[in-house]
Order: sequence, then C-alpha cells, then structure tokens
Amino acid sequence: MAGCFNPIFQDFPPTVSAHAGASSSRPEDIAGSLRLLAWLAAATLLIFADSRGDWLAQLRSHGSLLVQPLRQLAGMPAQLGKTMRSDAALRAQLARDNRVLRNALLMSAARVAKLETVAAENARLRAMLGVVEQGELDVQLAPVLDIDLDPTRQRLILDAGSRQGVRLGQTVMDAGGLLGQVIEVQPGTATVLLLTDPDHAVPVEIARNGVRLVAYGQGDHIALGNIPRSADIEVGDVVQTSGLGGRFPPGFKVGTVSKLRPDDSRAFMMADLQPAAALDRGREVLLLRQMPVQKVQPSTADALPQQSPAERSGETP
Repeated sequence: MAGCFNPIFQDFPPTVSAHAGASSSRPEDIAGSLRLLAWLAAATLLIFADSRGDWLAQLRSHGSLLVQPLRQLAGMPAQLGKTMRSDAALRAQLARDNRVLRNALLMSAARVAKLETVAAENARLRAMLGVVEQGELDVQLAPVLDIDLDPTRQRLILDAGSRQGVRLGQTVMDAGGLLGQVIEVQPGTATVLLLTDPDHAVPVEIARNGVRLVAYGQGDHIALGNIPRSADIEVGDVVQTSGLGGRFPPGFKVGTVSKLRPDDSRAFMMADLQPAAALDRGREVLLLRQMPVQKVQPSTADALPQQSPAERSGETP
C-alpha cells in the first residue's frame, strides 16, 4: 500500500518549506520598521531642537556655503543657454538696426549731395547775375548740352540755337570770365569755340599796365606768345580782352599769368595763363547779345565852361 501512494505524494510540494520562508522574512520586516521609526524619531528630535534653539542655523549656513558652488555649477548650462539666446537676439536686433541706419545714412548722403549740387548751382547763378548787374550787360542764359575737351578740339554744345536768338560770333562767358565765341548755329543747338582750342586767338592786354598781346589756345591752357623781353609782365598779372578787332568787348577777364618762360628762339618770352572761366565745369553760360556801350569820358576842353568871344579876347563887359 505504501508503494502505491508514493507517486501521488510526489506531486505535492512540501508545506514545511513554505512555512519556513514566511518565518524567515519576518525579522527583515521588523528591522526595516525599526529603522524607519528610528529615522522618524531622529527627525522629530531635530525639528524640536531646531524650533527651541538656533544651533542648527550655523550648520545650515555652512551647508549652504558648501552647496552654493554645486548650485552654480548645476545652473551654468541653463544660464549659458539663456545668455546665448539673449546674445543671438541682441545680435539680430543690432544687425537690423545697422541695416536701417545704413539705409538712412545713404538716403541722407544722397539728400546732402543733392542739396550741395543745388547750392553750387545757385551760387554759380548768383555769380553770373552779379557779373551781369555789375557790367550792365545784355546777356542770354544758355544751358550746356555737351562738352568736347579733346586736346585738338575744345568746344561746347549749347542747348540753344537760332530759335532762341543765338547768333554766329556771339561772345560766350561765365561768372569767371571769357569762355569763347559761337562758331556754328543750328535751330536748336549752337557750337562754342573755347579759348583753349588750338584754332582760337583773342587780342588781350595786361590789366595792370595795358601791354597788348595775343592769347592763343594750347589745348589744355592759354598762352601768350612773342612777348618782348622788355615787356612789363609778371606772374600773377590779370589778362583781359583789349577790344581790338571788334570781336570781343574790352575788359572781360581772360586769365591770370601762371608761368613765364623763354621761347625756343630765346628772343622772346612766353606766358602760360590760368583761364578765368570754368572751361570744364558749369551747366550754364552767358551769351552776350550786344556789345556793351563804352562810356566815353569827357575831354578837358569839353569839361571847361564855354566862354564868350569877349572873354576869350580878355575884354570885360
């Protein structure tokens, strides 16, 4: 009988081992509970002691000092990220402000350049008006359309022609002095031969002493040729038109003597002139409509009072 029941009893686990495991886990639970109670009691005592006195304040203070570097180190990534974001935003804002200010500066520079151009034009026109009023000249204002400053061809093209009253041979000047003369007239344009053109010559005189000479164009300047060595000419002398030949009215400034030198033959002197007129600048010129009337000074005989025949003979009434 015992041999028949052995297989059945082998299928059931022994109950003694289960009771043994339960009994072995109880001491561990009791030890954990005791430790928890001990920590709670210690915490309660610390809280009670801290509430009754301040002996833990210094401990907390020292602890805070010790922990402060750790706090700073822990907060460095967040602070660094915040700083980088702030710097990026500030850089973007500065770039936008810089772009706006640069555009404003460009616009201001353009306005200033425009105002300077207008101011220069007004000054030039006022200077021309002053010359006209001072000399009591009958002139016509003509705008410059084009300029040709080739060394062998010094000419101006005016935006005025026969329809505007421009005539062949008219004297052309600006606020500084003589520019040249009109050599070709079309219905809407006119060509001016400048003083510096190699084909141009004008009778002149030294304003200081009246020495008469002829000024020739040299392509980029004006020169006085065949000057006697005995002539009283100095650097800085003002040269003006003499009026000889009837082509140009007298008294118009041509230039200033800038250099004196002997010619190739060494028998005469030559002088270079600095043109008085702005040959390569200016947008307007003055066309002289008619020759200015020269005021003739009365002679000494005309200035004396008229005498009767008896007074001339020495008789008194």
